[in-house]
Amino acid sequence: MNTDQLDLWTSGFGRDYAGRNPITDEVVRRQLRRWGRILSHTVTPFPSSVLEVGCNVGRNLVALAQMVERVHAVEPNAEVLEAARRNPALSRADIRVGSAFELPFEDASIDLVFTSGVLIHIAPDDLPRAVDEIVRVARRYVLCIEYFSHEPVAVRYRGLDGFLFKRDFGQYYLERFASLRVLGYGFFWKPLDAGDNSNWWLFEKR
Repeated sequence: MNTDQLDLWTSGFGRDYAGRNPITDEVVRRQLRRWGRILSHTVTPFPSSVLEVGCNVGRNLVALAQMVERVHAVEPNAEVLEAARRNPALSRADIRVGSAFELPFEDASIDLVFTSGVLIHIAPDDLPRAVDEIVRVARRYVLCIEYFSHEPVAVRYRGLDGFLFKRDFGQYYLERFASLRVLGYGFFWKPLDAGDNSNWWLFEKR
């Protein structure tokens, strides 16, 4: 499935994003702190496998590789995917070419499936297919870390229209999937946490 948004991120635009967001020791420390907060809300058993949908160069993965037994990811931009694969910290990670629209995994095959700053770049009409795939692959937990807005809104992004969409993604998941219940939610503040100001929602799939 091709979309205008996917075409943008598989171009040099995705490579440039990676260049603006390098993985430093400080980023890893902050990511470990972020993931400690999130995963403290999981219930027994602790997830042994995770899948990031849209990993770019792997800022989340370098932390998760220290916390979770099996780390998987998909990334549509082949150039930044290769950069993630070359990272020694991700030598054991399973990183594949792919997008949220068609995940190359079996039903209920990964304990925790998540996005971080990815759903905001999917057009509203395409969002159902993406979240359906995420929930399909998740065995136990679904997590999204995204920008928040009380009402769905399109925001100009780096001079472009039609490439960033905010909403209450937590509520969107709950309204679409009766099988999900909230385990935790919170806010990451840019001055103290890796990345931008964003909200997160962790769900258990029942």
